[in-house]
Amino acid sequence: MLTKKQLNEIKDLQEICENDGGFQLKLNFDLLENRTANYPEDFFHYESGKLVGFLGSYGFGNKIELCGMVHPDYRRRGIFSNLLKIGLEEAKKRNARTILLNAPGASSSANEFLKTISCTFSFAEYQMKWHHTELTEDETITIRPSVTAEDEEAEIQLDILCFGLTKEEACDFAQMIKEISSDQSMIIEANGKTAGKIRVSELNGEAWIFGFSVFPELQGNGIGRKALSKVVKMEQQKGLPIFLEVEAKNAHALRLYESCGFRSYQVQDYYLYKI
Repeated sequence: MLTKKQLNEIKDLQEICENDGGFQLKLNFDLLENRTANYPEDFFHYESGKLVGFLGSYGFGNKIELCGMVHPDYRRRGIFSNLLKIGLEEAKKRNARTILLNAPGASSSANEFLKTISCTFSFAEYQMKWHHTELTEDETITIRPSVTAEDEEAEIQLDILCFGLTKEEACDFAQMIKEISSDQSMIIEANGKTAGKIRVSELNGEAWIFGFSVFPELQGNGIGRKALSKVVKMEQQKGLPIFLEVEAKNAHALRLYESCGFRSYQVQDYYLYKI
């Protein structure tokens, strides 16, 4: 578990790096604040007692994502290379099947560094913010908390069918969310039957939407748009700004979010590391 001092050091370094580069890092503070693993997930580099380099490791089943940063005044000294080497070694010890390196699309320093290592571009993830748009509600769609074993099994199946996870990865991810996350996991029902799922995180005065999916055989019937509209209105009533993430390769999902008032403001690039 990270200490309060470590979390504050990471936040301070993040602010310096983002202000210098004009981008946003995806450091997943909801996960950093709830570390419970008995193996290394976070790697630090200090100079004269000052944190100048950090790398976070985030496991989702057999997939591990790595994201980090180095203080602008301490770059080109091999700090990030060393942090990444340690992070990759730990990922391999955990038998990671897939290792993804995450970097802000607008970070020139990250893009230059990635050209020097064995990785290939995999996909881009758009971060979007909701702008006020008139939304209609449909009483045939309901959103309720995920509470039963049947709900959990539906969530696992949706992660397999819609996000390409293996059964093991989906089960591990569901267990992790249950144990360490304060996110609200909810089931989407259409005409009284389970149709999909959605997860909402309310953290630091913001609402973030994750894991939004509808069973493939039910897609194309407007369920997704109606469910998203309902969740947006719920969060809007709380006075929270609303954000979400979507992979760029899912053009249909991108159009769905845009039709509900979401606009892209940041891009995160993911690179597949060649194990």
